[in-house]
Amino acid sequence: MNRNAPIGVFDSGVGGLTVAREIMRQIPNESIIYFGDTARVPYGSKSKETIITYSRQIVEFLLTKQVKAVVVGCNTASAFALETLQKEFDIPMIGVVKPGAKVAAETTVNHRVGIIGTLGTVNSDIYKNYIHELNGGIEVFSKACPLFAPLVEEGWLDDPITYEVATRYLNDLMKHEIDTLVLGCTHYPLIRKTVQKVMGDSVNLVNPAYETAISLRTALEEANLTNSGTEVKHKFYVSDGAEKFKSFANTILPCEVEETKDINIELY
Repeated sequence: MNRNAPIGVFDSGVGGLTVAREIMRQIPNESIIYFGDTARVPYGSKSKETIITYSRQIVEFLLTKQVKAVVVGCNTASAFALETLQKEFDIPMIGVVKPGAKVAAETTVNHRVGIIGTLGTVNSDIYKNYIHELNGGIEVFSKACPLFAPLVEEGWLDDPITYEVATRYLNDLMKHEIDTLVLGCTHYPLIRKTVQKVMGDSVNLVNPAYETAISLRTALEEANLTNSGTEVKHKFYVSDGAEKFKSFANTILPCEVEETKDINIELY
C-alpha cells in the first residue's frame, strides 16, 4: 500500500463534504478523492440491497484512483453496506456510525441520547445497538428526519422553512429530555445552528464527521499509512450536476474546489 496515496471519501451527495472538511482540518497532509452520488441521492429511503450495490460501485471507482483507505461518509451506507464492503475489499475502510456512537455514550450525563438520521439509518437501529454495546443503561430515542437531506442539498441551510421542519421533527425528542443528540446523517452538521436553536444550548450535539476524522487519523498511524510529505491534492467527482456541486462545495470546504467531474458510476 502506497502511504502517499489519497483517501477515498464517498456519500450520497454533498453531506459527506462535512467528513471531508474534518479530514482536511484534522489530517491536513492527506489528499482526498471525493465521490458524491448526486444522481441517486437520497439513500435514506432505499433498500439495503440497493445501498450495497451503490456502495460497491463507488468503492470500485475509488480503487481506480489508487486510494489507500476508504471512508464511508454516509450514515445510511455505513449502516447497510460497511460490513459487506469490509469483507469484499482488502483496504482499510471505516464508517461514520461507530465514532459518533462512542462519543455520545461517553458524553451523556443523564443517559438519555437522541439520534436523528434518515429512515434507513434510524430503522436499522445501528446507533442504538452500538451505544448499548458500550453502555446498556443509556436510553436511546431515535427520530427519522427525511426532509433534512433534501433541504441541505437545496442549499436551504439557514431558512425559515428549515427551522419550521426542524421544530416539527425535534419536538418529540425534546419531550424525552435528552442531553445529547447525534447528528446521524452527514448532511445534518450543515444545519447544526438550526438544530441547536431548536433543541437549546443544554443539549450537546455530536457531529460524527469530526469523530470519524480522528478515527481515520488513528487508523492511518497504526497501519503506517500516513502521508510522508507529498503534495496534497484533492479531487472531486459526482454522478450528476458537477457545477452545482462545485459551487456548494466552495461554500463548505477550507480549500478551493477548482473542478468537479461527472462520471457514469453505473459503469463500475
